[in-house]
Amino acid sequence: MTAQQHPIPDNLTDHQIILEPDRWILVVAAGLLSFVAMLDMNVVNLALTDIATGLHATAGVAQWAALGYQLPLVALLLPAGRWLDRVGTRPALLLAVTGFAVCSALAALAPWASWLIAARLAQGAFAAVLFVLMPVLAATSVRPALRGRAMSVPATLGPLGAVTGPVVGGLLLDHFGWRAVFLVKLPVCLAAAWIVLRHAPRRGRLRPPERGSLGDAALIGAAVAAVLLGLTLAPGAPLWLLLALPAAPLVLLWLRRPGGRPVAHLLRAAGTAGANASVLCLAAGFAACHYLLAQQLRGPRGESATATALTMLAFPLGMVLAGRLGGRLADRWGARPTALTGAAVTALGLALLVPLDPGWDGPQIAWRLALAGAGMGLNGGPTQALVMSAAPPGRLATAGSAVQLCRSLGFALGPALATATAAAATARTGLAVAALLAASAAVLLARHRPSAAA
Repeated sequence: MTAQQHPIPDNLTDHQIILEPDRWILVVAAGLLSFVAMLDMNVVNLALTDIATGLHATAGVAQWAALGYQLPLVALLLPAGRWLDRVGTRPALLLAVTGFAVCSALAALAPWASWLIAARLAQGAFAAVLFVLMPVLAATSVRPALRGRAMSVPATLGPLGAVTGPVVGGLLLDHFGWRAVFLVKLPVCLAAAWIVLRHAPRRGRLRPPERGSLGDAALIGAAVAAVLLGLTLAPGAPLWLLLALPAAPLVLLWLRRPGGRPVAHLLRAAGTAGANASVLCLAAGFAACHYLLAQQLRGPRGESATATALTMLAFPLGMVLAGRLGGRLADRWGARPTALTGAAVTALGLALLVPLDPGWDGPQIAWRLALAGAGMGLNGGPTQALVMSAAPPGRLATAGSAVQLCRSLGFALGPALATATAAAATARTGLAVAALLAASAAVLLARHRPSAAA
């Protein structure tokens, strides 16, 4: 594609407009980082037993190799967005990619569990910056007319990393051991850092975060931890759901703080609260379905790990094939109708999985998964473009952090919700809840009306 001229701010808050060519290589970098960040969220889960054995730790302690990454990631997404609205994109990206890679290496070298947990906590903090920067990098690297297509790259490769994580993890564990799970991300990080170093505009600088950011992160992290603990422990005793009750007042308290007020104002001014909620619902439905199907195939059906992996790969295959089409349709016909169509297709695919029958073979499950994956591919980029395009000037990173927070919350809440539902009823009930969540995303997008202020 020939270079075209389009306006781009010299950092995430500066309103000065200059002309720059389309930089698709930076969109590729955003996609690579999205893939590796989401891969990390899933690939480590398979290694927990091996980590516990290798570091002579209990299963509960080893689990913090995963939780230690996810909690700071979710807690810091919105504070990171506010910070990134004030700094240069290039130095922030280089800092985050370098920190993420160094923490991966430190985790692989961990001689004991406390070392590993500390490395994962730090890596989750750097991942929060990456998650916010990825859509911003994609959105500002091309003309607005090509934004839907560009946003589809990280929006497709991110969930692809989440779904293929167990497959990659299984291969690495079988042949190289648990330390390879952390080292496999280093080549991708180095490639992305090289692209940013060579091709990102040399503008902007780093600044220290505002005071109060740690307090905001603590409130958000505590709210998320309360919900996750409640859902995770509820199957054994439903009273544990009471742990989730403090989440609402913690979020309300955060919204009244300086860190929460700009986010609430952004959602009102841009009119994107419903679109963000649709991202959360669709991610939760996808994650719940993926978790339940993997458990059913490996458990009651007794499928081998290889057969399960091949069946589950139908979802990312459908997502990748439809992802590029979704970006083109959004640029031609509009982001909202394309995103709505994608959510409806995902809901249909998940609904067709609800009557999961023991007699179904792999292909019968796979084509339903492929249909749901195609819907996710159609939805991801256009929904992100819808939100980013509605963001007021100087608030791209805040808008991006809100989308990433919703998606990360959905990925975290989906398996916990599936576990609680399936334990209380059946796996089919859990799949029905997943389909209902996807249908809710379609309804929210159908009702979406951007604010006139946007």
